Amino acid sequence: MRSVLTSEITRQIREMCMEANHFLSPDMKKVFESSLKKECSPLGKQILKQLEENLVIAEEDQIPICQDTGMAVIFLKIGQEVHIEGGSLTEAINQGVREGYEDGYLRKSVVKDPIERENTRDNTPAVIHYEIVPGDQIDIIVAPKGFGSENMSRIFMLKPADGIDGVKNAILTAVKDAGPNACPPMVVGVGIGGTFEKCALMAKYALTRNLEEKSPIPYVQELEKELLEKINHLGIGPGGLGGTVTAFAVNIETYPTHIAGLPVAVNICCHVNRHIHRII
Repeated sequence: MRSVLTSEITRQIREMCMEANHFLSPDMKKVFESSLKKECSPLGKQILKQLEENLVIAEEDQIPICQDTGMAVIFLKIGQEVHIEGGSLTEAINQGVREGYEDGYLRKSVVKDPIERENTRDNTPAVIHYEIVPGDQIDIIVAPKGFGSENMSRIFMLKPADGIDGVKNAILTAVKDAGPNACPPMVVGVGIGGTFEKCALMAKYALTRNLEEKSPIPYVQELEKELLEKINHLGIGPGGLGGTVTAFAVNIETYPTHIAGLPVAVNICCHVNRHIHRII
């Protein structure tokens, strides 16, 4: 049994919140650079260059790459041979978010109640997803999620008879409806299968998958490729001002589902698609 102190988790989360908001992840940098070469529209290319300049300034000056520094979404895979000491794990995570947003001068965007709307003033609580896995490590992903793109998310409860064509139509419908509001070029996370809540969670997690990693499922690989091409033919383009690069990637996760259902969730992220991964 391996012990991990909650103070160490707080420290890691604090650093990750700041790093995710100040630096574009390596996989996003690569796709950003390749998209500059692919964009055919002069205006679209100009928008991409301006976005790239913004990223350079954010990194050099240690300021947020976007003014909406998001609600902290955190995925933890905790090894079943890990013993966590020093108090509440959930509170340790929230303390890390609290310190990261305060010390990093990141915008506090969380309200205590969805109707009364009083700001918590420290960007907590985070949205935390726990999973118990084999081993003695803790795998952490921090993904600050801005709500310009989050508000464009959709869930479709399709019938099994809708099949793969229904899935494709649902994803394209979500992207078309989002248009410029999701701050394209976007990354499109998709969850197919499970239940109402499971497909939404998969779509969120799909956004954190390294864009250089392909799905291990052959038909999913082909579906991701086909949908990326179709999305980039919509003409929405960088900043929604037209062009050939509307999306950087389409990441799809699947899960077994009920014989009577075909749930599909689409979670869109903006051109920064913030995520950072560490293992303790």
